[in-house]
Amino acid sequence: MDPPPAHGPIRVVLARPSHPGNVGAAARAMKTMGFTDLRLVAPRRAPDDEARALAAGGGEVLASARTVGAIAEALEGTVLAAGFSARGRDLSHPLRTLRHAAPDILAAAREGPVALVFGNETSGLTNEEMGHCRLQVAIPADPAYSSLNLAAAVQVACYEIATAAASFAPPQVSDRMPATTQDIEALFAHWEAAMVESGYLDPANPGRLMERLRRMIARAGLERSEAKALRGMLAAFEARMRR
Repeated sequence: MDPPPAHGPIRVVLARPSHPGNVGAAARAMKTMGFTDLRLVAPRRAPDDEARALAAGGGEVLASARTVGAIAEALEGTVLAAGFSARGRDLSHPLRTLRHAAPDILAAAREGPVALVFGNETSGLTNEEMGHCRLQVAIPADPAYSSLNLAAAVQVACYEIATAAASFAPPQVSDRMPATTQDIEALFAHWEAAMVESGYLDPANPGRLMERLRRMIARAGLERSEAKALRGMLAAFEARMRR
């Protein structure tokens, strides 16, 4: 069984969502980033066939979602709630960007469950709902049109937090074999000899050509197979020159 993601116990709370399709798409967004705890606060409509279709591979996240009647119920047991809204408010919460808030969210998740709270598609979070949150978090966007689709906002939030936690490292190529010093030196010797034989390099006046080639190859970070391929090309050129 795969180990749990490094971002810890984080739940996504959707307050008063209007469209079941957005709920399903949010469940799919959560699944791709390893989040599974979804809470719905007074949804206008229960998840339906459209929601299940848009959840796709995140169907189990949608199926296990808990529906409650009030924001306080959705936040029970949490040690931190972060409300997502870019709208300025007359509240004590400092407005933090998601990327800057992610480390604090992760630190809190090491102490207990954390909630990421998103408001209604049309009006966002009310001041009363935001009052239950200790952080106000914004996803930076073009000021000319900064309104994100609900599922898109959930996707960005889950991605940023999973990335900050290094939950999912890119796959490693296990068969990569870097070229050895001997491989590189043999390549340079072969290269230099081929250039001399072709007349391109004057051994009596080489200038800084080999030095520049060494810098180029150092930047390339060759694998053994690549060094071998280059030497194969040089051998083919030499064979053609000797005909």
